[in-house]
Amino acid sequence: MKDGYVSVTGGRVYYKKVGDGNKTPVIVLHGGPGGTHVPFFNLEKLGNDRPVIFYDQLGSGRSDKPDDLSLWHVSRFVEELGQIREALGLSQLHILGHSWGTMLAASYLLTKPEGVKSVIFSSPCLSAPQWERDQEVHLKQLPQDVQDILAKHEREGTTDSEEYKTAMKEFNKRFVYRLESKPKETETEYAKSNPVVYNTMWGPSEFCTTGNLKSFDVTKRLKEIQIPALFTCGRYDEAAPSTVEEQSRKLPGAKFHVYENSAHLAYLEEPEEYLRVVSEFLASAD
Repeated sequence: MKDGYVSVTGGRVYYKKVGDGNKTPVIVLHGGPGGTHVPFFNLEKLGNDRPVIFYDQLGSGRSDKPDDLSLWHVSRFVEELGQIREALGLSQLHILGHSWGTMLAASYLLTKPEGVKSVIFSSPCLSAPQWERDQEVHLKQLPQDVQDILAKHEREGTTDSEEYKTAMKEFNKRFVYRLESKPKETETEYAKSNPVVYNTMWGPSEFCTTGNLKSFDVTKRLKEIQIPALFTCGRYDEAAPSTVEEQSRKLPGAKFHVYENSAHLAYLEEPEEYLRVVSEFLASAD
């Protein structure tokens, strides 16, 4: 394992390179915005075949956390990814993005970079308006009193209240993470998300979009991404399987897979199956 820092626009980002396999490296774009690479620790096992590059996007984890809100927009994160590739000499690579990381991956690929051999869209959000529509369906599956609490605080602008946060947990345990406990690795200080980045770009919750990603939608341009692609999601995912499958059809030859016992975090809920599906796809794309 090798780790260090790369200078990017706005500060320094932490990276970790694991594995000495001789196949094409894969870089992991974590979720959020404002999340960290830590929850993806199971993907270190891919290092038997190829180098795996993890990094904390600026504002997250072990990376610098500047106070400048103007840094938190898609184009700067796209620029950051290019700067990391250059600094680490990643002339050839695969990209695995999860959730917000798929927004970043798609935006980066639409700049037509050279040397990207494949992309994995893991529980993707490629249209924020469609995401909101899907969450409206999911919210209706919650108890009515929970729906009322969420709607009240969103209407009154009090989404920072404890009552709202408690009600959010009802949504999360159905559509984000269905297991009773999380691995100890995800409870460390460096695994904590940055709420400022999340709120600036997304909003107060997974189903309430008020940030600068509110109108994000690349679905009409997905056909421009002409490399092997895999779309995955959980059966109970907030990234609705019907939507993810429909989006996968917009890329010529793309593959689609559902993790039958997962919500949004299949890499933690079904780690062995997640690793198998990813490994087989990368091997085929090599």
